[in-house]
Amino acid sequence: MKFSTPLIPAIFIERPNRFLTRVEIDGKIVESHLPDPGRLKELLYPGVELRVQSVPEDSQRKTRFTTTLVKTGDVWVSLISIRANTLAKEWLMSKQIPYYESYDYERAEITVGNHRFDFLLTKDKKLYYLEVKSVTFSNQGIGQFPDAITARGTRHVNTLAKMKKEGISTGILFVCQRHDIESFKPMWDRDPVFSQALFNAYNDGINVFCVSAKVNEKGINYYKEIPVYLSPPER
Repeated sequence: MKFSTPLIPAIFIERPNRFLTRVEIDGKIVESHLPDPGRLKELLYPGVELRVQSVPEDSQRKTRFTTTLVKTGDVWVSLISIRANTLAKEWLMSKQIPYYESYDYERAEITVGNHRFDFLLTKDKKLYYLEVKSVTFSNQGIGQFPDAITARGTRHVNTLAKMKKEGISTGILFVCQRHDIESFKPMWDRDPVFSQALFNAYNDGINVFCVSAKVNEKGINYYKEIPVYLSPPER
């Protein structure tokens, strides 16, 4: 995936609320939309290097920029949560994710009862429902999710597990929007309810996979599949 508009160098100043950052561009302080509701405290701190994108002049948005990338060490991390879905769709359609090579992409945003899931796939005419989650947090090479409590995510996991028990194939795909992650674990200390639900769902038979992305200032590409470890930490 290539970025549609050039990225603009910026420096992070502060984050007044979940969806707003103040950044410095060419010596001027401006407001920039942050499309990631996570805590991101490990990534966003005063002085850290960013890349932002400008929005069209005819846009009705109040903010004129979108905070797109943050640099940690020599690694670029994507800060647009919904981009995980865009990347997953691209990689599913191009058969880049090993497990899903034999599946056909059907469509996005599928409603089942009161729940909406990200993708519908098929294999041998059988339906397969897939939910995608974005990962940006890394603890010494271990990607973790969520970095804030997600009741919605827990509902998704529990519904997928229930569907699996009813004979419907389901899965969860974690997309790490950075390339320096070598394994994945749920973040038990931040959201034990989600983490336990994910562990239980996996034991009930739903698929849980994680892949990473190579991010640079031109775009984002598929990098590799990484191992998943879901067991609760030893006490």
